[in-house]
Amino acid sequence: MAVVKATEADVKLLARLMRAEAEGDGKLGMLMVGNVGVNRTRAGCLDFKEITDIRRMVYQRPGGFEATIKGYFYQGARDIDIELARKVIKGERHHPASNALWFFRPEGNCPAQWYNQWNTGRHKSHCFYSPTESDCPEVYGTF
Repeated sequence: MAVVKATEADVKLLARLMRAEAEGDGKLGMLMVGNVGVNRTRAGCLDFKEITDIRRMVYQRPGGFEATIKGYFYQGARDIDIELARKVIKGERHHPASNALWFFRPEGNCPAQWYNQWNTGRHKSHCFYSPTESDCPEVYGTF
């Protein structure tokens, strides 16, 4: 059962985003990017109050994903990308992105805070940041 509504087109869109943002960090890195996307869709808080579906999440401006303005994002999703996207849509979570709403790729170490949000960890090249449970309880709910 899905934790967010998703059409087949949504699954492929999320798959393309995951690949474009984190292919270099392997399958686990792609899953973590997918966690952030699903969390943003579920959140209803902070910068994501109007983000109610995968399409809005992927193309959010401002504050969206850099990959959507680069050509690589517009390549078709591969079967493995689609499989990974289905996993996060079904609620599979991976620390440190389990409750994260943001990630970025710093030049060096992960800052303790990024835009006033606390670092929850790093996976390869990406640092992940989560809101507090009091600021965004929907991200911390169980599915």
